[in-house]
Formats: sequence, C-alpha cells, structure tokens
Amino acid sequence: MKINKLNSIILLGLIAIISILVAQLLWTKEAFTLEQKKLSQKAHIALLEVSRKLDEGKDHESSCQNPVHKISNDYYIVNIDNEFEPDILEFYLKSEFKKMNITTDFEYAMYNCQSDEMVYGNYISLSEKSKVKKTVSFPKHKNLVYYFAVRFPNETTYLFSSMRFWFVLSTALILILLIYVYSIFKLLQQKKYSELQRDFINNMTHEFKTPLSSILIASKYLIEQNPIKEDKKLHTYTDIIIKQSHKLNNHIEKILNIAKSDYTPLALQKEAVLIVPIIEETIENIQLKYPEAIIKIESSSKEYLLETDVFHFNNLVYNLLDNAVKYCSEKPNIVIQIALENQVLKLKFIDNGIGISPKNISFIFDKFYRAQNEKSNEVNGFGLGLYYVKEICSLQNWKIKAENNSEKGITITLSIPYKK
Repeated sequence: MKINKLNSIILLGLIAIISILVAQLLWTKEAFTLEQKKLSQKAHIALLEVSRKLDEGKDHESSCQNPVHKISNDYYIVNIDNEFEPDILEFYLKSEFKKMNITTDFEYAMYNCQSDEMVYGNYISLSEKSKVKKTVSFPKHKNLVYYFAVRFPNETTYLFSSMRFWFVLSTALILILLIYVYSIFKLLQQKKYSELQRDFINNMTHEFKTPLSSILIASKYLIEQNPIKEDKKLHTYTDIIIKQSHKLNNHIEKILNIAKSDYTPLALQKEAVLIVPIIEETIENIQLKYPEAIIKIESSSKEYLLETDVFHFNNLVYNLLDNAVKYCSEKPNIVIQIALENQVLKLKFIDNGIGISPKNISFIFDKFYRAQNEKSNEVNGFGLGLYYVKEICSLQNWKIKAENNSEKGITITLSIPYKK
C-alpha cells in the first residue's frame, strides 16, 4: 500500500511539473510570436512615416496606398515613386525607428534605375560595441522604380533579449524538473537500500534465534543436573549463560519488532486500564533486575484511566526505567510523577543519572542512536529502546520530550490527552 501511494505521489508530481513546463514553453512561444508581430507593426508604422516625409514637398501625391511591403520577417521594401537623397533617407530612418523604440541594428539600400541594381546601402549599428562597416547586399524587385529596402539582421537576437524574463523562468522550471527527477532517483535508491537493510536484519536475527534457542534449552537442562547444582562455580557459569542468552534474545526480539514496524505499523490492542498499577508492577520487575535501584511514584490519584495497549505501555515504562538505571554512575534514584494538567496527563520520569549533553539530547529518540558518554562503553544495546518508546507514543498521539535536570540526570515527560 505504501509503495503504491509513494509511486502515485511521485508520478503526480512529475506530471504536474512537466505540465507546468510545457505550458510555460507554449506561453514563451506565444510571447515570442507577439513580440515579433509587435516589432513588425512598429517597423511598418515607422517606414510609412519615412515614406510620407520623403513625399513631402513633392508636386504630386503618392500613387501607392500602402507603399510598405513585408517580404519576410526581417525584410521590408518601400515604394516611393520619387527620387530621394540617401542621406535624407538615413536620417529619417534613424529618427523614426528611435521614435518607435526600435533599438536593433538595421541595414538599408536604394534602387538605382540607371544601373538597374541596388547600389547604395549602409549598415546602421545602434550599439556602441559594433561600429564596423559591413557589406550590404539586397536583391532588386520588378515593377518598382524608386524604392528602398530595409533589413533587420539581428531581429531574432533582439526579440530574445526583450524576452529575457520568459527564458529565465523557463530555465528555472527546467532546473526544478531536473532537481525533482534527481531527488526521486535518490529517494528510490535510498528506499531500495532501506529494504535491503531491513531484509538483512530480519534474516540475521532469525539466524541468531535458532542457535540461541538451542543454547537456552541445553543450558536450562544443564543447570538442573545434580553435578552442576553441587558445583557452585559450574552453577554460576551456567546461570550466566542462561541470563546472557535471555538478554541476547531480548535484543533480537527488539530488532525484529523495530524492523517489522518500519514496514507495517504496530497493531495496538487498546483497552481501558488503570495505569498506576501497571507502573507499580513494572517497577517490581525492574527491581528484580536492579535491586539497588530506588523507584517511587508521586501521584495525586491511583484512578487515572487510559485507553492504551497494556503490553506496549508496560514495555514503554520498562525501557524508560531500564535506561534511567543503566545510565547512572551512583545509586539510582528515580521518581515517576503523575499529574493532570488542563486535560493532559503528564508522566515524568526523573532520574539522577549522568545526563546528556544539550547538543545530543534531541537525538536520543532516533533509531540506532547512542550518545557517547562515560557509560556508553559499559552499557550494551543497539540504540532502539527510546526509539521504540517514541514509536509507541506516536501511534497513540502522545507527546514525548527529554530535558536535562538543573543538577543531574534527565527528565522524560509523556503528555497524554486525558478524558475523564
């Protein structure tokens, strides 16, 4: 289910970004066409005005209603029916193009009826960078006697420069698409590695459990034998084997549960229970393991009722108490405070342990995290206890936080929504 949902989200995101990119490119193309039409209209108006000024002062009116003809996107011819001087033509072209805000370079040429060729021309550069003289070559046109031609050789570059914002936006969208595709690739790669890791852990722990079960069965049988019971050293060694085997078995079970919860959420079987008796029972169990530990409950009532999974709540409390005892350099003294504050039940586990550095305290609920301190080499574990506690709290919408005490130790607080 999770895989299908993830794939659907990835696919929808990819489709959305590609759709936006395609729409942006279509808009850019349309904007380019509009800019091209706009330039054509401005050039047409400017050339009409040049034609009108060249006809001023003549003793007859122009016989041509529309003297401007667009031959191609960047090439125009203008029919005058009058002789005119090239210097005057150049002056009018510059002034009219300037009025119409046409700032790209242009070139022009005039038809010479005597030589029957386009003989005069000039390249007009409006930028200060290029003032180099260029050769102007224009074809001649039939049925026209007095006319001139104008070409915009850099029209495409000019249009692109006027659309700089559109191209920057399109480039940004393409970059976002590439980053998205790369991120998805890395995500799927990481997901593959996570699945391989989980499969490895499952296989490894299952392989450990088989020989471990055999060791436990053999050790329990061995410790019941009379020669072992009569020999104090052998009995002690056999008992150590059994205890350490149970400890290793607990670690393996914990890893299996965590690996399973990563793929399928833990199923909680909730029921209404009084939590104080459960905590008291857990304290009795922990004191069998650590008889020197002093653990007490401070609660204004023993009637606090919660909807929770008894098994996992018991494990949660056990893990918190077990950590508090293990990470203590003196006689463990733990206080469990239970109080109701504004419809929130607060469970505080206050210990007198070695504490955690402020820069590391935010990581203690991370999977496989173990803070480096004076007890880290003495305490065995995989850094899964507090991660398991956090998972159980998250499944029940409880909040959990850890903070250092003013003197020594830490306080872990569970905030549980409470309804009477």
